Amino acid sequence: MDNPQQLRYSKEHEWLSAAEDGVSTVGITEHAANALGDVVFVQLPEVGATVTAGGSCGELESTKSVSDLYSPVDGEITAVNEDVVADPSLVNSAPFEGGWLFKVKISGEPEDLLTADEYTAFAAG
Repeated sequence: MDNPQQLRYSKEHEWLSAAEDGVSTVGITEHAANALGDVVFVQLPEVGATVTAGGSCGELESTKSVSDLYSPVDGEITAVNEDVVADPSLVNSAPFEGGWLFKVKISGEPEDLLTADEYTAFAAG
């Protein structure tokens, strides 16, 4: 599994891009997508909603189970990926590209996020 080095990762298996003008993109990792199985439904937070680091902000439903989606940071949702709502399989086929989930304007400094190498070791368990 190749986790992009430029991203940061949560222990809940979300990734976070570097902020551009204070806004970062969030998705789930390839490890999480593989563990979930085929994703068939995605519920994302509303644009304008406030999210809290570690707090549930949506759901991912697969053929195996329903899992909460957690925000890796505090902030306000600025965009959601409508493509992934229309085609949830993007979460599995392109978790780091077209399968991104939402964009968040970060408030405060992100804490407890892992580097790619730290996350790889964590996910290997």
